[in-house]
Amino acid sequence: MLLIISEKANAAKKISQFLADGPVKDGKHRSVPHHSFTWNGEDAMSVGLKGHVLNPEYPEEYSNWQKVEPSALIDAEIHKSVSEKGVAEAIRSLSKKADSVIVATDFDREGELIGVEALSLVLEAKPELEDHVRRARFSALTGPEVNRAFDELVEVSHDLAAAGEARQDIDLIWGATLTRWVSRATKRYGSAFLSVGRVQSPTLALIADRERERRAFVPVPYWELHAELSDGAQDFPVRHQTERFDDEESARTAHGNITDATTVTEVKQKEAQRKPPTPFSTTVFLSAAANLGFSPSRASRIAEDLYTDGYISYPRTDNTVYPRSLDLRETLGYLKKVEGAGSYAEGLLKKEKLSPTRGKKETTDHPPIYPTGYASKKALRDDQWKIYQLVVRRFLATLSAPAKTLRTTLNFDSGGETLTTGGTVVTEEGWLGVYPYSRRADEELPSLSEGQELRVNSAEVIGKETQPPGRYGQGRLIQVMEDLGLGTKATRPNIIQNLYDRGYVHADPLIPTETGIAVAKALTDFASEIATHEMTSELEASMDSISEGETSKEAVVDRSKEVLRKVYGELESVQDEFADVVRAGIREDSVLGPCKKCGLNLTVRRAKKSGKRFAGCEGYPDCDQTYSLPPRGEIIPLGTLCEACGSPEIKVVGGRRPWITCIDMSCPKKQEEREKARARKEAGSKNNDGEDAKSGDGVTEDGSSGNGQAREKELEGSTT
Repeated sequence: MLLIISEKANAAKKISQFLADGPVKDGKHRSVPHHSFTWNGEDAMSVGLKGHVLNPEYPEEYSNWQKVEPSALIDAEIHKSVSEKGVAEAIRSLSKKADSVIVATDFDREGELIGVEALSLVLEAKPELEDHVRRARFSALTGPEVNRAFDELVEVSHDLAAAGEARQDIDLIWGATLTRWVSRATKRYGSAFLSVGRVQSPTLALIADRERERRAFVPVPYWELHAELSDGAQDFPVRHQTERFDDEESARTAHGNITDATTVTEVKQKEAQRKPPTPFSTTVFLSAAANLGFSPSRASRIAEDLYTDGYISYPRTDNTVYPRSLDLRETLGYLKKVEGAGSYAEGLLKKEKLSPTRGKKETTDHPPIYPTGYASKKALRDDQWKIYQLVVRRFLATLSAPAKTLRTTLNFDSGGETLTTGGTVVTEEGWLGVYPYSRRADEELPSLSEGQELRVNSAEVIGKETQPPGRYGQGRLIQVMEDLGLGTKATRPNIIQNLYDRGYVHADPLIPTETGIAVAKALTDFASEIATHEMTSELEASMDSISEGETSKEAVVDRSKEVLRKVYGELESVQDEFADVVRAGIREDSVLGPCKKCGLNLTVRRAKKSGKRFAGCEGYPDCDQTYSLPPRGEIIPLGTLCEACGSPEIKVVGGRRPWITCIDMSCPKKQEEREKARARKEAGSKNNDGEDAKSGDGVTEDGSSGNGQAREKELEGSTT
């Protein structure tokens, strides 16, 4: 029997359907499904994993954070434990019946490692299979692609798997060692631990550095001169040709020169082309998805689901050039039925020659992301449909003609001052006809001729200030991480999500919390290697060398340990200073805002007996004002006050989605929202967690707020 091992259960099922010479018989080994069929006259069975079946971890004796020195983890032996016991048992059992094995996991570093892990279980059960193992590599879960891969079987790449394993080990060693050291230095244990990571920390430093730039930014005032003109049929805005006046007096002088009339002095028109976009690499795809409101981690999950369902190609790729083997007309053929884009695909099929755009990166492992199958809107969830449409429309755009635009510039004279305006309109849609995400609204201007006189309706001087550099949006941050060599196309979305999960950042664009800024500053000041991209990007290059067989996993891991020992030694010598910096940030995050009763700060505290958190006044015992706080989720002070009651507002991050509320449960706005919620409930509408959060109902579960002598003993024992 031939045993085929794929990465997931639905992939295993699809592979059996594509390869089977006849019917497929479904079965289960306990709860793990498998599929029996005949392929090329041979009995075969396809079974799916659940991703990694082995998990790297330290032995049990290293589990106590407070008793074990973090430095002991650097050289501690790493064990591989079974993470999916049911799957592992199924693989062992089925292997005993097998005569040969084909690994059909995803074709990348991670997929190769998952396949090699499964092979270790196979050979544990039946060692004689070692010389009867082959690898099927495909980039799309479609019939033609899977059949091609199984007709062109190759050897398993142990070098590629070793590179993936090196990353696992290095990330565990660095993350566990430094996370424990930082948490112990700052006395943050349990769920409040402070995480540090080889890629996470330099990414956090990027975000924190940008925030410090914004805070240090000194705005410079400038002035603009705007006017409104009329040709009798249409009013339209113009501005002075001096875009920014450095002093108000000059702007006022120019304003005083403008009369009630103006004359057109110049009409310029320039045609231009907007080239169609290049094919989707992972980074470009995630950036485009972010513009639609999808976080990189969410977009990655959806793309992975669409891939395993056979709708798009493998979503982890650096390639931006379609391979010659890709049949563009065949792809257009099944896109003719796609709602909203089908007619455009039909139009492309009528072209004599299809010439797709080409990006700068061309690799041979996977093609760019493109649609591999037809999906109807009804067959997909709304979020899946949006991502599928994005991929479909991008593919069609790469086969399209350029868009043509016309730029019109109008110059006017009024009292010796030059006024100007400009607008761009699309004259030929080209690729913009199918890819609206990149389309800007047309800027229509009236049709005017030189020498024509117009009326000046109004003119005004507007004072403005220069703005600080913008924060990173998730899409932009993904691109910056790629440019700096931070992480991989597979890991970057999770790295960013971890920053949210640990309470280091919130919102999008990303705003670092004071704790996040403090951790980044402490690492930058006292252990710069972990806070800059150079070290981690060098390790990334080393892992590439492993996959190419130029060096060994052991050599790379040993080098990383040497760097870590140096970093650890630096931290040990400045433990108190490091802890002071981080604690200062934690304290700032605990300040919610002013107390309405006495004006001092309200801070996050915990009751001595129950452990529940609440807001208490720094003026205690003279001021006993307290407020209940949500029992779960990260609390982020916003520095704003509720318009309805004047209490500090907070953002609560955790659960289904972040939500904003003031801390006063008796706030009139909350009462109003509760009444609305009750009315909806009575009308038969069932509130979910998200609605509760949005309405402010259920903000706390311990039910108390306001003044209270009953809290006095708890306040005495609380900590900030």
